[in-house]
Amino acid sequence: MTSRLNETHPAGAAPGGDEPYPQAGRERMIMPQPIALLGNGATNPEKELLARLDARHVFMMGDNPALPRMPKAPTLLDFFRLRFSDIAFRHLLQSAKLALDAGHGEKVVMACLLHDISNGALLRTDHGYWGAQLVGPYVDEEVAWAIRYHQALRYFADESVGFKYPDAYNAFFGPDYQPPEYIRKAYEEARNHRWYMTSRLITIYDVYSFQDGWHIDPEEFTDIIGRNFRQPKEGLGFDGSPVAHMWRTMIWPNNFL
Repeated sequence: MTSRLNETHPAGAAPGGDEPYPQAGRERMIMPQPIALLGNGATNPEKELLARLDARHVFMMGDNPALPRMPKAPTLLDFFRLRFSDIAFRHLLQSAKLALDAGHGEKVVMACLLHDISNGALLRTDHGYWGAQLVGPYVDEEVAWAIRYHQALRYFADESVGFKYPDAYNAFFGPDYQPPEYIRKAYEEARNHRWYMTSRLITIYDVYSFQDGWHIDPEEFTDIIGRNFRQPKEGLGFDGSPVAHMWRTMIWPNNFL
């Protein structure tokens, strides 16, 4: 579970940037995040890494040379290109493109574009809640609400709009899986809410098969994002918002502290 970088990038300038990487000339050790070590039998390497600290070994802080360097004032599309997993990148663009081509309004398209943003580069557990919080300061309240509640709605069919329980979920979780009580309660709340259909449309345009062969340029959504996402001039992660720390975590996912 331990990942360490050697001195392939010592004191020189960073690829694609003008500034040198921090902690130059030393081996920068990566301590896995605590949540990544739970329940999978992995050995916690903290004691081993602490024992290695010396003049040549430090814990990683700041830009990791193994990752693309983010701009000083990163935009939403910068995170799409430089921090999202390939599956999440394609999945979100596919979902938004389906909604756009079906003639839905921009709120629905934005909700589809952002619905799995937490899965993209942060956390999978309770991803609807994390994702809604992550984008909340920057989008319409209806969009954030829809992202939050799509997590619950995806487990419950709605035959009136042609949504059935995803076949993929039988493979993911087993055919006998039942969602927990808090998910059932969230479903009931959403089902009776005036924005129910906005959230339900996310599940309809979710692409559960994560199709290959789709080549969608994220720039296609530049104007829609510009009208529906309040991009801070300081950049995501540096605007002092209540969720700025979440964006910084995606910028520097390997920081020790």
